[in-house]
Amino acid sequence: MTQRVLTTESGAPVADNQNSATAGVGGPILLQDQHLLEKLARFNRERIPERVVHARGSGAYGYFEVTDDVTGFTRADFLSAVGKRTETFIRFSTVADSLGGADAVRDPRGFALKFYTDEGNYDLVGNNTPVFFIKDPIKFPDFIHSQKRDPFTGRQEPDNVWDFWAHAPEATHQVTWLMGDRGIPASYRHMNGYGSHTYQWTNAEGEAFFVKYHFKTNQGVRSLSSEQAAELAGRDGNSHQTDLLQAIERGVHPSWTLYVQVMPADEAAEYRFNPFDLTKVWPHSDYPLQRVGRLVLDRNPDNVFAEVEQAAFSPNNFVPGIGPSPDKMLQGRLFAYADAHRYRLGVNHTQLPVNAPRTAVVDNYGRDGLHATRNGARHDKNYEPNSYAGPAQTGAALSAPLAIHGWTGTHEAPAHTKDDDFFQAGELYRLMSEDEKDRLVANIAGGLSQVTRDDVIEKNLAHFHAADADYGKRVEEAVRALRED
Repeated sequence: MTQRVLTTESGAPVADNQNSATAGVGGPILLQDQHLLEKLARFNRERIPERVVHARGSGAYGYFEVTDDVTGFTRADFLSAVGKRTETFIRFSTVADSLGGADAVRDPRGFALKFYTDEGNYDLVGNNTPVFFIKDPIKFPDFIHSQKRDPFTGRQEPDNVWDFWAHAPEATHQVTWLMGDRGIPASYRHMNGYGSHTYQWTNAEGEAFFVKYHFKTNQGVRSLSSEQAAELAGRDGNSHQTDLLQAIERGVHPSWTLYVQVMPADEAAEYRFNPFDLTKVWPHSDYPLQRVGRLVLDRNPDNVFAEVEQAAFSPNNFVPGIGPSPDKMLQGRLFAYADAHRYRLGVNHTQLPVNAPRTAVVDNYGRDGLHATRNGARHDKNYEPNSYAGPAQTGAALSAPLAIHGWTGTHEAPAHTKDDDFFQAGELYRLMSEDEKDRLVANIAGGLSQVTRDDVIEKNLAHFHAADADYGKRVEEAVRALRED
């Protein structure tokens, strides 16, 4: 094998990579040692700002294959024919902890999927839970601040966590999910994924439907108890990363079956609760799951930084036939995700290999900026319209328009006949076995009992009582017992 030559960033061969240039033997280092200065300067700049949320993640490439005809609901080309395959990249993540946190912790998991379609990249940004803690994006920074490390103690504080939840009764449903048996997945392969938000599909006839995505793991759902997770996190902080990497390297390709719930758009206004409320699910008895296809992961990234840390997902990356809904949390994320990537990676982050389309042609008037690699040919113009055959708009909307009415202002969500912050949390509790209920109560009480303010504890207990009388009674008794010890 021919020996490769080590070079500087400018391509010049390096004579000595073991010793810095000095003024004589044992003398001080010389400023003229370009190779040394370049290495140190690059080393100082190797890290970029980590994500505020979803900092710790793992990723893999794969494909999505259509197994069922859904053309009656959407004209999206990558869903247009049974058997059609589209390359994908997925990033799994924890939410609250930093890049150096452990994988096996009680925390929601990100489930962000990029489809490299022929009509451009489609990003589906979801979680491993079908609901979330809040329903309005204006509260998202407050929520995350309450869950992250306290500015003074540098730790995640039960007082902060539970104080926010005490003032957010709509969080009761997600808290029940998080503190239940599925709160700590055994691995990324053994958990479901959900689009969580409500999205819009539009078919070739222009008919609009609202949909929710459900990715059901074909490996089976497996989770860890709090004790198992603590032991695993102490033994291997990279447990989920290790599991995903090694499974794919062994040729064990994890897969998920995609189902959707489909609601005709004209049914949304009169549905018994707000169908765009991220803290609620649609009962399957109202809108049954309909199979769409399967997701298979079959290739690991070659470089975690380049392909996982720099992967950028934005829910406003739609393709023809798919669009947003009036879901307020989704509407906020349409801005926030892309803005976060422009801050972390620069305005040209979409040109990075992991984020660039595979088959679709990018042709627009974006120019310049940090790390620009696509600036057009000599005679290309950077304005539109022009007389030089530059790219032009199609006039065809990606999705159906959303009807709006009323006055501008800061409004609460429209009331539906059965809107309630607690009913679905109670329904989830009542689905659990007695053992599952015992573990749920123990998990909640373990954190809530550490809160120092009685009024915060009482406000949270009221939420569990409102969800289900037995639920509230058990949590209250468990908290009291722990606080009396």
